[in-house]
Amino acid sequence: MTFAVIKTGGKQYKVSPKDKIKIEKLDKPEGEEVVFDDVLLVSENGNVKIGNPLVEGAKVTAKILKQGKGEKLIVFKYKAKKRYKKKIGHRQRFTEAEITAIK
Repeated sequence: MTFAVIKTGGKQYKVSPKDKIKIEKLDKPEGEEVVFDDVLLVSENGNVKIGNPLVEGAKVTAKILKQGKGEKLIVFKYKAKKRYKKKIGHRQRFTEAEITAIK
């Protein structure tokens, strides 16, 4: 089984070929290829390479499937006995990508 751990958008993701992942928004159009150079770990058939901090020469390529927004979250701020209430909605933007290859 081949998999890798990549870093993008301040988070780490364990990915395998043909995986679909939702990551922080990337400013690229749908259908475009994107290359992740920040590869922290690569495992190919039990042979594990761990980076210090990154694995040299390792790249993960992905195809962008769609750009979207997540579900609405309600942010409610309240201070007791001060008549302060504030209600805000938020929808986080994301990019959905399909991993095509681990090199």
